[in-house]
Amino acid sequence: MDEAEPFTYDGGRVDPGATANVRYSVSETYLGDPVKIPVTIVNGDAPGPTAFLSAASHGDELNGVEVVREVAHEWNLDDLRGTLICLPVLNVPGFIAQERYLPVYDRDLNRSFPGKKGSTSAKRMAQRIFDNFVRPCDLGIDFHTSTRGRTNMLHVRADMEDPAVERVARAFASNVIIDNEGSEGTLRREASERDTPTITVEMGEAHRFQRSLIDRALVGAESVLAEFGLLPTERVRWPGWRTVIEGSGEKTWLRADAGGLVDMHEERGGVVREGETICTIANPFKTDSVRVEAPFTGLLVGVLENPVVYPGNPLCHLVKLDDKTLEAIERNGGVGATAERRDSHDDVTAAE
Repeated sequence: MDEAEPFTYDGGRVDPGATANVRYSVSETYLGDPVKIPVTIVNGDAPGPTAFLSAASHGDELNGVEVVREVAHEWNLDDLRGTLICLPVLNVPGFIAQERYLPVYDRDLNRSFPGKKGSTSAKRMAQRIFDNFVRPCDLGIDFHTSTRGRTNMLHVRADMEDPAVERVARAFASNVIIDNEGSEGTLRREASERDTPTITVEMGEAHRFQRSLIDRALVGAESVLAEFGLLPTERVRWPGWRTVIEGSGEKTWLRADAGGLVDMHEERGGVVREGETICTIANPFKTDSVRVEAPFTGLLVGVLENPVVYPGNPLCHLVKLDDKTLEAIERNGGVGATAERRDSHDDVTAAE
């Protein structure tokens, strides 16, 4: 039988059966003080895969921070097989400032992977994170929220053309998977292209904890770890129904054609029929208003939270649903129903 091995990184080692809470230096301040990210490494007694969970590469996206913290510090991981690397805050300067990007540098850390020595501040930070805690892994989950002023239902973004990534995405047990490879420099794309299949999980809005979404993401994370054998396989879950959104014709951002104040008639995760009014935009006197209708029957993956818009501002992110998926949603009690054990369903979905 294979034996568990120590996990090593630049400056440290975690032996089998041990847990380490590390503050790992990725940069320096103007005063030369170290900028350190928190990392928890749990190395199981038994051999198995190595997985990472990461959050807050955008510093104001907080839901994922709590997901990763709870996995690292509240879960009982005595039966863990393999190694789990928990990275709750990648963008520490942005987190401290409660800003999306790296303050001062004004760069997007999640467009800077896999990083590069001797390059920009963001790419130097990204290289330290990537080479030490991402590249050694067999799979990963990167948690995000929508940007400020908007909110997302919980869903997965993944390159479903890559079979290894597809396995991670389906294991997460979300109702919706949006199929694309991701922008260049994103953690999930660059990790996946270097043999660490990784997905993005979008959930909620910036600047807050949303408990219902955090709890559902914890179920999804447990399901992925069980699928790959880090946790007992009976913990793999099934979301009740699933749709995989593939082409640009199956999703759209509806944008404002007028400036004004928005009255959103539907909520995040709501189902709208073709021709139904999603929202109205009115001037301050309510003497003139514009109705925004659904161009097709679909699911509102993301909606506006800040009701003030200019022409061209995004209002909602709508993905298309077919009749079979609509029937599955109604049969399973709507969007966000509790995920079940995978062996408790017939594995028939609209997209599979």
